[in-house]
Amino acid sequence: MSDKIKILGIAGSLRKASTNRGVLRAAAEVVPEGVEIEIFDLDGMPLFNEELESDPPQIVKDLREKVRSADAIIFATPEYNYGVPGLLKNAIDWGSRPYGQSAWEGKPAAIMGASGGNIATARAQYDLRKSMVFLNMFPLNKPEVMIGGSRDKFDAAGNLTDETTRDHIAKAVAALVEWTRKLSS
Repeated sequence: MSDKIKILGIAGSLRKASTNRGVLRAAAEVVPEGVEIEIFDLDGMPLFNEELESDPPQIVKDLREKVRSADAIIFATPEYNYGVPGLLKNAIDWGSRPYGQSAWEGKPAAIMGASGGNIATARAQYDLRKSMVFLNMFPLNKPEVMIGGSRDKFDAAGNLTDETTRDHIAKAVAALVEWTRKLSS
């Protein structure tokens, strides 16, 4: 790993005004010096099909390449029906295949999420953590970023307006950078 840290951000929502996309944009605005965040758009990703895993569509190849070249990952996930959105789980499945060639292997990761509800995205984040056990990823334990009451913290375009939340995201990004350096040494 070079001195510069490359983080790949992936949102579990396709909506252009998604607050979870807003979480990633806010994270990109508060990165420490020498760190960059690139956001990967899952729009157009087909459903996982094992018959195509060895020669997948281009967007899947792009995802795998971006994940492999990143030093760390940030997942920003909404919570749908008490769990991870199908879109995000689908991308994780594509990135983990073919068996034995997972792009996620050994990656440090942070999980963040915004929701209108009071408990934010706690259940979805827990589900992601369970998947990371099999993927052999290394999730950051603290600080957790679970943004409840998102209607009061983001504007209509999905941009973060709450400075306390921005500060919390900045602390989590800094902790992910420290965690990534620690794991690479």
